[in-house]
Amino acid sequence: MRVIWQSTVLALLLLSSSAVADSTWSETVSQARGQTVYFYAWGGSSEVNNYLRWASEQIGEQYGIELVHVKVADIAEAVSRILNEDDSPSAVDLLWINGENFHQLKGAGQLLGSLPTRIPAAQNIRKNIPWQSDFGVPVDGFELPWGIGQFHLIARTSAVQRFIEAGRIDPQQLLAFARQNPGRFSYPKPPEFHGTTFLKSLLLALHDDPELFLQAPMDSSGQPLQLLWDYLDRLHPLLWRSGQDFPSGASFQQQMLANGQLDLAVSFNPQELTVANMQGRLPSGSERVVLGDGAITNSHYLAIPKRTRVPQAAQVVIDFLLSPAAQQRKRDVSGWGDPAVVSLPEDSQALSLLPAVAEMHIGWVERIESGWLERYQQ
Repeated sequence: MRVIWQSTVLALLLLSSSAVADSTWSETVSQARGQTVYFYAWGGSSEVNNYLRWASEQIGEQYGIELVHVKVADIAEAVSRILNEDDSPSAVDLLWINGENFHQLKGAGQLLGSLPTRIPAAQNIRKNIPWQSDFGVPVDGFELPWGIGQFHLIARTSAVQRFIEAGRIDPQQLLAFARQNPGRFSYPKPPEFHGTTFLKSLLLALHDDPELFLQAPMDSSGQPLQLLWDYLDRLHPLLWRSGQDFPSGASFQQQMLANGQLDLAVSFNPQELTVANMQGRLPSGSERVVLGDGAITNSHYLAIPKRTRVPQAAQVVIDFLLSPAAQQRKRDVSGWGDPAVVSLPEDSQALSLLPAVAEMHIGWVERIESGWLERYQQ
């Protein structure tokens, strides 16, 4: 009898808690109506921009919220703006973010916390996504995953097939390709995130102890990076424009591949090639190639600045972007094709993912970028 009574009390407590949560969220949605959210997000992809245009329309119709996509070339622009504002309300209401930019804002105490308990849709995030650590930094409820990134190369098969094995190319094979095909490869200029991740992929593939880079650097010697600099010293003279100039980003490099200027381009979307083939914007005889043992894999996130003027509306926007309908639309290969982070009906997402390797700790990323700029941008 006592067990039945305890079970009944527990059930009533859970129902009461759920009712309170539903009531709180209803108040949030009600307060959000009529508010405008300035969403600072990368604007370098027409597919992403078209998706956010659709999302803005849906959010306006369903919730009476105006979502304004503030397009930036690098989200570091928004981070710098937040850090340089005074204590007045921020001009930034929502961020598409990860890695060092998240690390900066979290460390400065500039992000709204407890997002998993504030936003109902967070309960639907897939359990097999390792999103609780962002570049080795605990998320601690200050951001929620929005999608999955996997760094890889898109290669013109006829040009590179002699240098790849089972969809992989190691640094020495890449160097051999560059020697026999000078000027036919390049990478985006760091600290643009595709360019930085290319450098990280090289370093992981070159080093005999890649797990070293999962933890923060233990000293300031920089010795583990010497392998990378020695390799780049050999590679750069063989690149497009002899390594004296670099593409501005992945989209520009993919255009160069499509125009026949290059034989390799970079991507962080594991479905990029499928999307591009459907749209006819990349050569049909292309394939995905990972650099080294696998694709550096991470989540990209949504976060709310602590000083936003519209915290309620920003939360509602995130809740919508994590809804099954929005995630289904986002992963559709006829549009953006970005992998979903929530469970969806008839989910076969894993079939499109590449072999994965873990992301580096943020401390190494900062050293790689500063070291690269010092050596190659004098």
